[in-house]
Amino acid sequence: MEKTPENCQVEDALGILVGKWKPVILLYLLQEGTKRFSELKRKMPGITQKMLTKQLRELEDEDIIQRVVYAQVPPKVEYSMTDYGRSLEPVLDAMHDWGAKHTVRKVLKADQVKSS
Repeated sequence: MEKTPENCQVEDALGILVGKWKPVILLYLLQEGTKRFSELKRKMPGITQKMLTKQLRELEDEDIIQRVVYAQVPPKVEYSMTDYGRSLEPVLDAMHDWGAKHTVRKVLKADQVKSS
């Protein structure tokens, strides 16, 4: 599909990825592999259980992650990236790199303003 303003698909992609926690969840799963709910919660102390559940469900609905429930007591639930979800890795890497450069740029600009 040709990239033109009329058929821009960035909005669709952002609709899946936007949120304070989704990129963090995805990076944990990409870098560290399969995680249980409690492991993800522990790695992100600022997220509520309700928000983590919501974000995981949204990612699962888009086939970005998969949820596996083990029939045992107590129940065990694990989350991992799907093959389709792994295709986001270069996108997330590019966004991370751009964000890091932008942060440095902001710091340098703030330093210039202070020394003026």
